[in-house]
Amino acid sequence: MTRLRVTPGYRRGRDRLYVSRRDGTAVAWYDKGTGRVNLLTGAGREDVLAALAPYLAGEVTVGPAPVPTPAELDRLSLHPDDDLAPNRPGEALHAVLDDHEEPVEGQRLPALSALSALSVLWRRQDPRRAELAAQQILGAALDALEGAGWRVLHSIPLPGAARIDHLAIGPAGVLTVRTLAAGGRRVRVDDPLVTTGRGEPLPHLRWARRDAERASLALATAVRPVLAVVEAHPPRALPAPPDVRILSETDIPALASLGGVLKPADIETLYATARNRHTWRRV
Repeated sequence: MTRLRVTPGYRRGRDRLYVSRRDGTAVAWYDKGTGRVNLLTGAGREDVLAALAPYLAGEVTVGPAPVPTPAELDRLSLHPDDDLAPNRPGEALHAVLDDHEEPVEGQRLPALSALSALSVLWRRQDPRRAELAAQQILGAALDALEGAGWRVLHSIPLPGAARIDHLAIGPAGVLTVRTLAAGGRRVRVDDPLVTTGRGEPLPHLRWARRDAERASLALATAVRPVLAVVEAHPPRALPAPPDVRILSETDIPALASLGGVLKPADIETLYATARNRHTWRRV
């Protein structure tokens, strides 16, 4: 049969590997947490296991897939190349940075606190690495909202070189979240400019508004801009205009208690639209 493709995915807190034909038709998925391979119609057991062989560890069970939910059907019907759900926080930066600077010998950033790690990255004079670390910290905080009914996408590509850092869709509405890596420095806000430490003032609030406008056009719904400041020092409330929320990474969990804007069915519908790469090609 036609060679099968394996692509990563993430659903309701579980890491998965989706197996599909070249035309994008899904034929199986492997749930890493349960060690189960779920077979759909369209491919044989042996073909699926052969495609997954490099990724399987330990004993696995194989069987027919459970009846998929409407959201799962949306996922399975989307071609892997067009699905933005597997994107990691800072996806666009990974490919650039993986081919460049190596960690300093003896330096182990994962063992440092978030603030120390960002400070070290800034001292290494590569702001892209600090930006990636900040997007990973903020992305993890947003992903933790899934249990409260939120759906989150990262690094959404727009026409040209622009990207939306994070898109959060939940009971409190739709948010575009722009990440600002403070790296332990003081942050000052003078709309539309934001100054980090002794750096040049940049129009982060204008960029955040632009992200929300483009998302609103793509999704045909109201979208509120958020500027997320990661590891500002000293941590304190920053003045914000009425149309842009300014949050720190420690403020994100509080979004779980907000609601009253979108119903679960609306959230899933908007998420299914937003995860399709083609949705963003017209904005």
